[in-house]
Amino acid sequence: MSDNQKIIELIKENCPQFSASLTKDEIAEFLKFTRIQEIQPNEIIADLGIVGDEFYLVLDGKIRMTNDEGGKEMDVGRIEAGGLVGIMSFFDKQPRSIRLRASRKHGVYLLAITRPMYKRLCVEHPYISVNLLELVVMSMDKLIRSSSKDMASLYRQVVGIGYR
Repeated sequence: MSDNQKIIELIKENCPQFSASLTKDEIAEFLKFTRIQEIQPNEIIADLGIVGDEFYLVLDGKIRMTNDEGGKEMDVGRIEAGGLVGIMSFFDKQPRSIRLRASRKHGVYLLAITRPMYKRLCVEHPYISVNLLELVVMSMDKLIRSSSKDMASLYRQVVGIGYR
């Protein structure tokens, strides 16, 4: 099995929301617009304050999302295989508000999608890019729902027993 075929199988297995309606040939075509990255344990993928020119599809491994509060790095979330990271800064062109790191114990295998390649993909393969954009929307929705749930829980804890 070639490296390309292994990556296609990883995408089919770990990224079902993206790959469910794509053929293997379409996934192979998508790969032409990406760059494979292997990140070592605890290595920074994208840092705070930098405007993102690429976003990442996690093929294998876990990514820690961290923030730097008062000089101390604190975990604020995790993204597992099949998820996207770096999408907010990529699309809104604002500096990153979190740092992305590979998990402490294991490395991460990513597909990086740069701005020029994303634009070409949208023009040359609209069906594939729509599938990718749907994954972006689902990722943002998951983040917002999770944050809303966390904020409601925090509010209940702060307000305490008097909250009903």
